[in-house]
Amino acid sequence: MRATPQLVLSLAILSLTLSGCLVRTAANVVTAPVRVASKAVDVATTSQSEADENRGREIRRREEKLAQLERRMSKERQACNAGDKGACKDAEETREEYLELLPQVPVEPR
Repeated sequence: MRATPQLVLSLAILSLTLSGCLVRTAANVVTAPVRVASKAVDVATTSQSEADENRGREIRRREEKLAQLERRMSKERQACNAGDKGACKDAEETREEYLELLPQVPVEPR
């Protein structure tokens, strides 16, 4: 069998292509542990901006809860003033819950 120029050229291109694939595969195998470790560190740690966002969400949640307690306490006080003794007790319990939550919400400077 005689090697034709087309066959030689095809074999040369094929060998270059395969060697490139092998090099790429070897590089992926070598760098895989580093990529996995860095991903694990990234997942395990919280950036400062993420921490700030989480803190902001928690503060907003507490502020919403305070507003809800204020509305409930107002309604209960109105009912208490109208003579409902059960509402007086409920208003006091709501007030205690409100006062317990109040120190957990930071005061914004004016």
